[in-house]
Amino acid sequence: MTDLNTRQKDTLAAIAAADTADAVEALRVEALGKQGWISQLLKTLGKMTPEERQEQAPAIQQARAAVADAIADRKQAIDDAELDRKLATETLDLSLPAPATPKGTVHPVSQVMDELAEIFADLGFAVKTGPEVEDDWHNFTALNMDENHPARAMHDTFYFPDRDADDRAMLLRTHTSPVQIRTMMNEGAPLRIIAPGRVYRSDSDATHTPMFHQVEGLVIDKDIHLGHLKWTLETFLKAFFERDDIVLRLRPSYFPFTEPSVEVDVGFAIVKGRRVLGGSGDAPGHAWMELLGSGMVNRRVIEFAGLDPDEWQGFAFGVGVDRLAMLKYGMDDLRAFFDGDIRWLQHYGFSPYDQPTLSAGVGASS
Repeated sequence: MTDLNTRQKDTLAAIAAADTADAVEALRVEALGKQGWISQLLKTLGKMTPEERQEQAPAIQQARAAVADAIADRKQAIDDAELDRKLATETLDLSLPAPATPKGTVHPVSQVMDELAEIFADLGFAVKTGPEVEDDWHNFTALNMDENHPARAMHDTFYFPDRDADDRAMLLRTHTSPVQIRTMMNEGAPLRIIAPGRVYRSDSDATHTPMFHQVEGLVIDKDIHLGHLKWTLETFLKAFFERDDIVLRLRPSYFPFTEPSVEVDVGFAIVKGRRVLGGSGDAPGHAWMELLGSGMVNRRVIEFAGLDPDEWQGFAFGVGVDRLAMLKYGMDDLRAFFDGDIRWLQHYGFSPYDQPTLSAGVGASS
Protein backbone atom coordinates (compact mmCIF):
# COMPACT_ATOMS: atom_id res chain seq x y z
CA MET A 1 0.00 0.00 0.00
CA THR A 2 2.92 2.37 0.69
CA ASP A 3 4.15 1.92 -2.88
CA LEU A 4 0.61 2.50 -4.16
CA ASN A 5 0.21 5.70 -2.16
CA THR A 6 3.61 6.96 -3.29
CA ARG A 7 2.91 6.24 -6.94
CA GLN A 8 -0.54 7.81 -6.68
CA LYS A 9 0.92 11.00 -5.16
CA ASP A 10 3.62 11.15 -7.85
CA THR A 11 1.05 10.69 -10.61
CA LEU A 12 -1.28 13.33 -9.17
CA ALA A 13 1.65 15.74 -8.84
CA ALA A 14 2.67 15.10 -12.46
CA ILE A 15 -0.92 15.70 -13.63
CA ALA A 16 -1.12 18.95 -11.70
CA ALA A 17 2.17 20.08 -13.29
CA ALA A 18 1.22 19.08 -16.86
CA ASP A 19 0.78 22.15 -19.05
CA THR A 20 -0.46 20.60 -22.31
CA ALA A 21 -3.27 18.26 -23.30
CA ASP A 22 -0.71 15.86 -24.82
CA ALA A 23 1.16 15.69 -21.53
CA VAL A 24 -2.06 14.93 -19.65
CA GLU A 25 -2.97 12.24 -22.18
CA ALA A 26 0.46 10.63 -21.82
CA LEU A 27 -0.04 10.48 -18.05
CA ARG A 28 -3.51 8.97 -18.56
CA VAL A 29 -2.10 6.20 -20.76
CA GLU A 30 0.73 5.61 -18.29
CA ALA A 31 -1.72 5.14 -15.41
CA LEU A 32 -5.09 4.08 -16.87
CA GLY A 33 -4.25 2.69 -20.32
CA LYS A 34 -4.44 -1.03 -21.02
CA GLN A 35 -0.80 -1.39 -19.92
CA GLY A 36 -1.00 1.37 -17.32
CA TRP A 37 0.20 0.71 -13.80
CA ILE A 38 -3.27 1.04 -12.26
CA SER A 39 -4.77 -1.24 -14.92
CA GLN A 40 -2.08 -3.83 -14.18
CA LEU A 41 -2.86 -3.66 -10.46
CA LEU A 42 -6.55 -4.25 -11.24
CA LYS A 43 -5.66 -7.33 -13.29
CA THR A 44 -3.79 -8.80 -10.30
CA LEU A 45 -6.97 -8.76 -8.20
CA GLY A 46 -8.24 -11.85 -10.00
CA LYS A 47 -5.20 -13.81 -8.81
CA MET A 48 -5.52 -12.78 -5.16
CA THR A 49 -7.22 -14.63 -2.36
CA PRO A 50 -10.56 -13.17 -1.22
CA GLU A 51 -8.88 -11.80 1.89
CA GLU A 52 -6.11 -10.09 -0.10
CA ARG A 53 -8.63 -8.73 -2.59
CA GLN A 54 -10.85 -7.36 0.18
CA GLU A 55 -7.84 -5.60 1.70
CA GLN A 56 -6.26 -4.20 -1.46
CA ALA A 57 -9.13 -3.64 -3.93
CA PRO A 58 -10.59 -0.51 -2.24
CA ALA A 59 -7.21 1.27 -2.26
CA ILE A 60 -6.61 0.43 -5.93
CA GLN A 61 -10.12 1.54 -6.92
CA GLN A 62 -9.66 4.77 -4.95
CA ALA A 63 -6.38 5.42 -6.74
CA ARG A 64 -8.01 4.87 -10.11
CA ALA A 65 -10.88 7.25 -9.28
CA ALA A 66 -8.51 9.91 -7.94
CA VAL A 67 -6.26 9.78 -11.00
CA ALA A 68 -9.22 9.78 -13.43
CA ASP A 69 -10.79 12.79 -11.69
CA ALA A 70 -7.47 14.65 -11.64
CA ILE A 71 -6.96 14.01 -15.36
CA ALA A 72 -10.46 15.24 -16.20
CA ASP A 73 -10.02 18.38 -14.08
CA ARG A 74 -6.58 19.14 -15.56
CA LYS A 75 -7.84 18.68 -19.13
CA GLN A 76 -10.68 21.08 -18.42
CA ALA A 77 -8.32 23.62 -16.87
CA ILE A 78 -5.98 23.47 -19.88
CA ASP A 79 -8.91 23.83 -22.29
CA ASP A 80 -10.25 26.81 -20.34
CA ALA A 81 -6.82 28.48 -20.29
CA GLU A 82 -6.41 27.95 -24.03
CA LEU A 83 -9.85 29.42 -24.67
CA ASP A 84 -9.06 32.47 -22.53
CA ARG A 85 -5.79 32.95 -24.42
CA LYS A 86 -7.53 32.82 -27.78
CA LEU A 87 -10.27 35.20 -26.69
CA ALA A 88 -7.63 37.69 -25.56
CA THR A 89 -5.33 37.46 -28.59
CA GLU A 90 -7.39 36.42 -31.60
CA THR A 91 -10.06 38.12 -33.61
CA LEU A 92 -12.93 36.27 -35.21
CA ASP A 93 -14.51 37.20 -38.51
CA LEU A 94 -18.17 36.30 -37.96
CA SER A 95 -18.86 36.64 -41.69
CA LEU A 96 -16.82 33.50 -42.42
CA PRO A 97 -18.43 30.04 -42.25
CA ALA A 98 -17.29 27.90 -39.34
CA PRO A 99 -14.79 25.22 -40.38
CA ALA A 100 -15.91 21.62 -40.18
CA THR A 101 -14.28 19.81 -37.27
CA PRO A 102 -13.61 16.09 -37.72
CA LYS A 103 -14.95 14.11 -34.80
CA GLY A 104 -14.12 10.48 -34.15
CA THR A 105 -16.21 8.14 -32.02
CA VAL A 106 -15.81 4.91 -30.10
CA HIS A 107 -17.65 2.00 -31.75
CA PRO A 108 -20.50 0.59 -29.64
CA VAL A 109 -18.79 -2.82 -29.52
CA SER A 110 -15.63 -1.25 -28.10
CA GLN A 111 -17.71 0.74 -25.64
CA VAL A 112 -19.55 -2.35 -24.40
CA MET A 113 -16.26 -4.27 -24.14
CA ASP A 114 -14.97 -1.53 -21.83
CA GLU A 115 -18.19 -1.62 -19.81
CA LEU A 116 -17.93 -5.40 -19.39
CA ALA A 117 -14.29 -5.19 -18.30
CA GLU A 118 -15.19 -2.49 -15.77
CA ILE A 119 -18.03 -4.51 -14.24
CA PHE A 120 -16.21 -7.83 -14.05
CA ALA A 121 -13.00 -6.24 -12.75
CA ASP A 122 -15.08 -5.00 -9.82
CA LEU A 123 -16.21 -8.61 -9.27
CA GLY A 124 -12.60 -9.81 -9.22
CA PHE A 125 -12.46 -11.27 -12.74
CA ALA A 126 -9.33 -11.05 -14.88
CA VAL A 127 -9.54 -10.48 -18.66
CA LYS A 128 -7.96 -13.22 -20.81
CA THR A 129 -7.52 -13.43 -24.57
CA GLY A 130 -6.45 -16.16 -27.00
CA PRO A 131 -5.80 -16.82 -30.70
CA GLU A 132 -8.60 -16.35 -33.20
CA VAL A 133 -7.05 -18.99 -35.48
CA GLU A 134 -7.58 -22.04 -33.29
CA ASP A 135 -6.97 -25.77 -33.52
CA ASP A 136 -9.68 -28.41 -33.55
CA TRP A 137 -8.67 -29.83 -30.15
CA HIS A 138 -8.97 -26.60 -28.18
CA ASN A 139 -12.08 -25.43 -30.04
CA PHE A 140 -14.05 -28.68 -29.90
CA THR A 141 -12.48 -31.82 -28.40
CA ALA A 142 -11.32 -30.29 -25.11
CA LEU A 143 -14.83 -28.87 -24.73
CA ASN A 144 -16.37 -32.35 -24.81
CA MET A 145 -17.19 -32.32 -28.55
CA ASP A 146 -15.30 -35.15 -30.22
CA GLU A 147 -14.95 -35.49 -33.97
CA ASN A 148 -18.39 -37.01 -34.52
CA HIS A 149 -20.29 -35.07 -31.86
CA PRO A 150 -23.59 -33.69 -33.27
CA ALA A 151 -23.12 -30.38 -31.41
CA ARG A 152 -20.42 -29.49 -33.93
CA ALA A 153 -23.16 -28.98 -36.51
CA MET A 154 -24.27 -25.88 -34.58
CA HIS A 155 -20.76 -24.47 -34.96
CA ASP A 156 -20.30 -24.69 -38.74
CA THR A 157 -17.27 -22.54 -39.21
CA PHE A 158 -14.34 -21.61 -41.42
CA TYR A 159 -11.63 -24.27 -41.71
CA PHE A 160 -8.15 -23.85 -43.15
CA PRO A 161 -6.54 -26.38 -45.52
CA ASP A 162 -3.38 -26.40 -43.36
CA ARG A 163 -2.94 -28.47 -40.21
CA ASP A 164 -0.79 -27.74 -37.18
CA ALA A 165 2.35 -29.58 -36.05
CA ASP A 166 0.19 -32.18 -34.23
CA ASP A 167 -1.83 -32.80 -37.42
CA ARG A 168 -4.88 -31.06 -35.97
CA ALA A 169 -7.32 -29.19 -38.21
CA MET A 170 -7.12 -25.39 -37.98
CA LEU A 171 -10.13 -23.06 -38.05
CA LEU A 172 -11.42 -19.65 -37.06
CA ARG A 173 -12.67 -20.13 -33.51
CA THR A 174 -16.43 -20.43 -33.10
CA HIS A 175 -16.49 -19.19 -29.48
CA THR A 176 -14.02 -17.87 -26.91
CA SER A 177 -14.29 -21.08 -24.86
CA PRO A 178 -10.81 -22.22 -26.02
CA VAL A 179 -9.44 -19.33 -23.95
CA GLN A 180 -10.93 -21.02 -20.90
CA ILE A 181 -9.16 -24.29 -21.70
CA ARG A 182 -5.84 -22.58 -22.34
CA THR A 183 -6.08 -20.56 -19.12
CA MET A 184 -6.94 -23.60 -17.01
CA MET A 185 -4.03 -25.52 -18.52
CA ASN A 186 -1.59 -22.63 -18.07
CA GLU A 187 -2.67 -21.24 -14.71
CA GLY A 188 -4.50 -24.06 -12.95
CA ALA A 189 -7.11 -23.25 -10.32
CA PRO A 190 -8.74 -21.32 -8.75
CA LEU A 191 -9.74 -19.05 -11.64
CA ARG A 192 -12.10 -16.17 -12.20
CA ILE A 193 -11.86 -14.86 -15.77
CA ILE A 194 -13.78 -13.38 -18.68
CA ALA A 195 -12.73 -13.99 -22.28
CA PRO A 196 -13.99 -11.35 -24.75
CA GLY A 197 -13.17 -11.37 -28.44
CA ARG A 198 -14.13 -12.00 -32.06
CA VAL A 199 -15.61 -15.35 -33.10
CA TYR A 200 -16.73 -16.77 -36.46
CA ARG A 201 -19.65 -18.88 -37.68
CA SER A 202 -21.33 -19.44 -41.04
CA ASP A 203 -24.44 -17.38 -40.40
CA SER A 204 -25.79 -14.08 -41.72
CA ASP A 205 -29.10 -12.23 -41.22
CA ALA A 206 -30.41 -9.21 -39.29
CA THR A 207 -29.31 -10.69 -35.94
CA HIS A 208 -26.36 -12.89 -37.04
CA THR A 209 -23.12 -12.15 -38.88
CA PRO A 210 -20.26 -14.45 -39.94
CA MET A 211 -18.03 -12.57 -37.51
CA PHE A 212 -19.33 -11.31 -34.19
CA HIS A 213 -18.13 -10.61 -30.66
CA GLN A 214 -18.61 -12.77 -27.60
CA VAL A 215 -17.67 -12.64 -23.95
CA GLU A 216 -17.48 -15.80 -21.87
CA GLY A 217 -16.96 -16.11 -18.15
CA LEU A 218 -15.41 -18.92 -16.13
CA VAL A 219 -15.11 -19.53 -12.42
CA ILE A 220 -13.21 -22.56 -11.14
CA ASP A 221 -12.94 -23.07 -7.38
CA LYS A 222 -14.10 -25.37 -4.62
CA ASP A 223 -17.75 -25.77 -3.59
CA ILE A 224 -19.07 -23.70 -6.53
CA HIS A 225 -22.77 -24.20 -7.32
CA LEU A 226 -25.57 -22.78 -9.48
CA GLY A 227 -26.42 -20.20 -6.82
CA HIS A 228 -23.06 -18.55 -7.42
CA LEU A 229 -23.76 -18.52 -11.17
CA LYS A 230 -27.19 -16.91 -10.77
CA TRP A 231 -25.89 -14.24 -8.38
CA THR A 232 -22.99 -13.40 -10.72
CA LEU A 233 -25.27 -13.04 -13.75
CA GLU A 234 -27.83 -10.96 -11.83
CA THR A 235 -25.13 -8.65 -10.50
CA PHE A 236 -23.54 -8.28 -13.94
CA LEU A 237 -26.79 -7.58 -15.79
CA LYS A 238 -28.06 -5.10 -13.20
CA ALA A 239 -24.81 -3.16 -13.43
CA PHE A 240 -24.67 -3.33 -17.23
CA PHE A 241 -28.26 -2.25 -17.91
CA GLU A 242 -28.19 0.07 -14.87
CA ARG A 243 -31.48 -1.26 -13.52
CA ASP A 244 -32.20 -2.92 -10.18
CA ASP A 245 -35.35 -4.65 -11.46
CA ILE A 246 -33.62 -7.15 -13.76
CA VAL A 247 -35.30 -10.53 -13.25
CA LEU A 248 -33.79 -13.78 -14.54
CA ARG A 249 -35.37 -17.12 -15.35
CA LEU A 250 -33.12 -20.17 -15.66
CA ARG A 251 -34.34 -22.99 -17.94
CA PRO A 252 -32.72 -26.43 -18.32
CA SER A 253 -30.83 -26.74 -21.59
CA TYR A 254 -27.95 -28.64 -23.16
CA PHE A 255 -24.38 -27.63 -23.92
CA PRO A 256 -21.64 -30.25 -24.31
CA PHE A 257 -19.24 -28.34 -22.09
CA THR A 258 -21.58 -27.79 -19.10
CA GLU A 259 -23.67 -30.15 -17.01
CA PRO A 260 -26.21 -29.16 -15.86
CA SER A 261 -26.76 -26.45 -18.46
CA VAL A 262 -29.22 -23.56 -18.29
CA GLU A 263 -30.53 -20.96 -20.71
CA VAL A 264 -30.92 -17.58 -19.02
CA ASP A 265 -34.03 -15.57 -19.84
CA VAL A 266 -34.61 -11.97 -18.79
CA GLY A 267 -37.90 -10.15 -18.35
CA PHE A 268 -38.68 -7.24 -20.68
CA ALA A 269 -41.46 -4.97 -21.91
CA ILE A 270 -42.02 -3.09 -25.18
CA VAL A 271 -41.79 0.65 -24.50
CA LYS A 272 -42.32 3.02 -27.47
CA GLY A 273 -41.54 0.21 -29.89
CA ARG A 274 -38.29 -0.76 -28.18
CA ARG A 275 -37.43 -3.69 -25.92
CA VAL A 276 -36.64 -2.48 -22.42
CA LEU A 277 -35.24 -5.01 -20.00
CA GLY A 278 -36.61 -5.06 -16.46
CA GLY A 279 -39.32 -6.70 -14.40
CA SER A 280 -40.55 -10.26 -14.41
CA GLY A 281 -41.48 -11.79 -17.73
CA ASP A 282 -44.65 -13.10 -16.05
CA ALA A 283 -45.85 -9.58 -15.13
CA PRO A 284 -48.66 -8.00 -17.18
CA GLY A 285 -47.32 -6.46 -20.38
CA HIS A 286 -44.01 -8.28 -20.02
CA ALA A 287 -42.44 -11.35 -21.60
CA TRP A 288 -39.29 -13.45 -21.34
CA MET A 289 -36.39 -13.19 -23.74
CA GLU A 290 -33.47 -15.63 -24.01
CA LEU A 291 -30.25 -13.73 -23.38
CA LEU A 292 -27.36 -16.12 -22.74
CA GLY A 293 -26.28 -19.69 -22.07
CA SER A 294 -24.54 -21.01 -18.97
CA GLY A 295 -24.07 -23.96 -16.65
CA MET A 296 -21.74 -25.90 -14.40
CA VAL A 297 -18.50 -26.87 -16.13
CA ASN A 298 -18.63 -30.47 -17.33
CA ARG A 299 -16.31 -32.86 -15.45
CA ARG A 300 -14.71 -33.98 -18.70
CA VAL A 301 -13.78 -30.39 -19.61
CA ILE A 302 -12.08 -29.99 -16.22
CA GLU A 303 -10.22 -33.25 -16.84
CA PHE A 304 -9.15 -32.15 -20.34
CA ALA A 305 -7.70 -29.02 -18.76
CA GLY A 306 -5.55 -31.13 -16.43
CA LEU A 307 -7.53 -30.50 -13.21
CA ASP A 308 -9.15 -32.96 -10.81
CA PRO A 309 -12.97 -32.66 -11.11
CA ASP A 310 -13.35 -34.23 -7.66
CA GLU A 311 -11.46 -31.27 -6.20
CA TRP A 312 -12.42 -28.42 -8.53
CA GLN A 313 -15.73 -27.38 -10.02
CA GLY A 314 -17.13 -24.20 -11.48
CA PHE A 315 -19.52 -22.44 -13.79
CA ALA A 316 -19.29 -20.83 -17.22
CA PHE A 317 -21.46 -18.50 -19.26
CA GLY A 318 -21.39 -16.84 -22.67
CA VAL A 319 -23.22 -13.94 -24.30
CA GLY A 320 -22.89 -11.96 -27.51
CA VAL A 321 -21.34 -8.52 -27.00
CA ASP A 322 -23.09 -7.17 -30.11
CA ARG A 323 -26.41 -8.45 -28.76
CA LEU A 324 -25.84 -6.65 -25.46
CA ALA A 325 -25.06 -3.44 -27.34
CA MET A 326 -28.24 -3.76 -29.42
CA LEU A 327 -30.42 -4.26 -26.35
CA LYS A 328 -28.87 -1.44 -24.33
CA TYR A 329 -28.44 1.20 -27.00
CA GLY A 330 -31.37 0.50 -29.31
CA MET A 331 -29.87 -0.84 -32.57
CA ASP A 332 -32.11 -3.16 -34.57
CA ASP A 333 -29.82 -4.62 -37.26
CA LEU A 334 -26.56 -6.34 -36.38
CA ARG A 335 -25.21 -6.00 -39.93
CA ALA A 336 -24.95 -2.22 -39.53
CA PHE A 337 -22.26 -2.77 -36.86
CA PHE A 338 -19.80 -3.77 -39.57
CA ASP A 339 -20.85 -1.62 -42.56
CA GLY A 340 -18.49 1.21 -41.66
CA ASP A 341 -21.18 3.83 -42.39
CA ILE A 342 -19.89 7.08 -40.87
CA ARG A 343 -23.45 8.33 -40.32
CA TRP A 344 -24.29 5.26 -38.22
CA LEU A 345 -21.05 5.60 -36.26
CA GLN A 346 -21.70 9.27 -35.56
CA HIS A 347 -25.21 8.47 -34.34
CA TYR A 348 -24.41 5.44 -32.16
CA GLY A 349 -20.74 6.10 -31.37
CA PHE A 350 -19.36 7.31 -28.04
CA SER A 351 -16.94 10.01 -27.01
CA PRO A 352 -13.45 8.61 -26.31
CA TYR A 353 -13.35 10.79 -23.19
CA ASP A 354 -16.54 9.27 -21.77
CA GLN A 355 -14.98 6.26 -20.08
CA PRO A 356 -17.35 3.84 -18.27
CA THR A 357 -16.98 3.75 -14.48
CA LEU A 358 -19.08 2.08 -11.84
CA SER A 359 -19.22 5.22 -9.73
CA ALA A 360 -20.60 7.34 -12.59
CA GLY A 361 -22.56 4.55 -14.31
CA VAL A 362 -21.06 2.29 -16.94
CA GLY A 363 -23.38 3.55 -19.67
CA ALA A 364 -21.82 6.46 -21.52
CA SER A 365 -23.80 9.12 -23.32
CA SER A 366 -23.69 8.81 -27.10
